Parts: sequence; C-alpha cells; structure tokens
Amino acid sequence: MKKKKITSTDIARAAGVSQSTVSMILNKKYNVSFSKDTIEKVEKAAKDLGYVPPRRKTRKGSKKEKLLVVFCSNLTNPYYVMLLQGIESRAKEQGFGLFVCNTQRDLKMEERYLKMMWELKPLGIIYTCNPSHCFMDLVQELSQKIPVAIINNQNEKMDVDAVELDNSKLGRIMARHLLELGHRKVAYIAPPLTARQKQRSKRVEGFLKEYEKVGMKDQVVIKAAKEEIDLDIANIDSEYKIGYDLTRELLQEEKNITAIVGLNDMIAFGILDALHEAKIKVPSEMSVMGCDNTLFARMHKVDLTTIEHFVIFKGRDACDIIMKKIASHHTPYSEIEPISTYHVEYEPKLIIRGTTSYAKEPRKRGIKNKN
Repeated sequence: MKKKKITSTDIARAAGVSQSTVSMILNKKYNVSFSKDTIEKVEKAAKDLGYVPPRRKTRKGSKKEKLLVVFCSNLTNPYYVMLLQGIESRAKEQGFGLFVCNTQRDLKMEERYLKMMWELKPLGIIYTCNPSHCFMDLVQELSQKIPVAIINNQNEKMDVDAVELDNSKLGRIMARHLLELGHRKVAYIAPPLTARQKQRSKRVEGFLKEYEKVGMKDQVVIKAAKEEIDLDIANIDSEYKIGYDLTRELLQEEKNITAIVGLNDMIAFGILDALHEAKIKVPSEMSVMGCDNTLFARMHKVDLTTIEHFVIFKGRDACDIIMKKIASHHTPYSEIEPISTYHVEYEPKLIIRGTTSYAKEPRKRGIKNKN
C-alpha cells in the first residue's frame, strides 16, 4: 500500500496552527514573528509525521548564464576602466554577463582565479594585460578548452588570440615629439620596471632608442619606482603618487631638464602637481607628456599632451574575438572545428594639447651662467 504523502495541512492539524503558519516556518519565510514555542511545535510535528520537503522545480529550457571572465591587474588606473567599458558594452549587446577578476598584480591571487576557471567554465576569458610569465602555460592550456583573448604587448609571443599594442612604438612617438620641440635633457618617470611588467620596459626602451638615434641617450634620465610598490595593493592614487614623489626627487637631483614624461596619464597628473607645487610653469618652463588619453587628460584645466591608442576599441575587439571563437565552435566547417588565431593592432596617435611646447632655456635655480 502506497504511503500517504504528508502535507503542510497535516502538520498544521497536528501542531494546532494554521497551514500558512506551517508553510512560512518550514520555508524560513517569516513575514511575521513567531514564538519559539510555535516554531518548535511545527518542526516537531513535521519530524514526527515524516514530512519530506518537496524538491524545487527548475524551469524547463532554463539556460546557464552566458558568462565572460575578465582579468585585470588593477582597477585604480582609468586605462583598465576604459578597457572594461569597451568589453562590457560589446558583451551586453551579445547578452553576456561579466565576472571581473582583479588580481592586483598578486601572483597568488592570479593563480587562484585561473584555477577557478575549470569549475566556473566561462564561455570566454579576456586578459586586459599580459598574464604573469609563470602562468603562461596554464593560460595556453585553458585556451584549448575556453576561448582566451589577451590585450597584450606586441613583443610577447603567445599562441593565443591577442589585441596587440606595440609599447615600444608609443615610447618612440613620445620621444620624437619632444625632440621636434628641441628638448634635449629630459626625464622619464615610470612604475617599477620589472620582468613581470615587460610592457613598461618596452615603452621606456622605445623612448630611449629615439634619443640614441640622435646621440643623446645619455641625456635621458630614467626614474622608476622601487619594485616593492608592485607588492602592495594598489590604491586609487598609487600611480599618481609615483609621478608626484619621483618628480619631487628629480627636481632635487637633476638640473636643466626641460621635459618630463610619465609612462601613463596617471603618472603625468602627479608630475603636473609636483611641478605646480614647485612653482615651475607648464609648458613654458617644463613640458609634460602622458600616455593613454584617459578622460582626465582631456579636461580643460589639465589639457595633457598624450598618446591615443584607442583603449575602448581594444576592449570591444577582444570581446569580438571571443564571440567569433564561440560561433566557430558551434558551427564546424565540414565537420571539423576551424582553428584560427586573431591579432588586432591599432596605430597609436599623438594628441598634442597644452602641456608641451618648444624647449626654452631652463631655469638655473641658483647656478650662474659661466659665459
């Protein structure tokens, strides 16, 4: 004989309460307050009667969320926010959600996120910078199962899809602009130039090569932050402080410099504030350049000369690459899944604004002219 199914009505009768009270207590949805005695009475009656909660029904045809994962090294620099803006705008158009992994340049955190990918199984992964060298093999292994696109430095050789950036070309463009304006003694301020952050070094190397061509490499002062800075969790003003602090040091150590370059716009903003504090006029006494053409660089009071390399477009392109890979996976050609590697690159453009001008005789700051 089939055992009778116990219902909330049966429990209500046994506990001497209403069916709605039983329903709310068993489902932990207390719209009103119940006494401890009432809750215990209902739970005891359910146990004594052998009540089995019904299984939750899942909607037929419900689909798993279409998810893309984005790896960022930090979210304090507007550059990465612009990349995310480009990725998200395209993902939204295609009905995808984003899961952002902010590694903060921490190797353990990056490894932890990468290992999560096997269980999370996103439909695609986008790296907004080069993966750390020790995880290159893991990223390439993931790319065999999940489409991976990297917004990387062109000089890195990886067998994955990439939206590339020739960082050395950015450095060369910056140097040529200053040379054309007659700047001979210049400084370049950068975050730590470590092996892990090769894209930074490439930008500096490109700058130095242009000055080397005209025999003035020794006139370029490179000031890079200490490596320990990358070990700390980035604050909203971390790169700004690099520009500000190193400019203050530079003004104490070097004379006759007529231009200072920041590796990116955030560093350039710090340079500008340090010069303002030192009462050095920009650009009449000191020219300043940044790179990335972030929103703040375009504001009238800043008016920063910088390099545009179409950051938002790169985010959209990285997303497009993932979409193409997903589409090709579901529509095999002659029963064979096509294998392709995409590489996209934008030509950077110099944006001349109000912080650079022709070099003038530098202020001597107490040093007499011997002529």
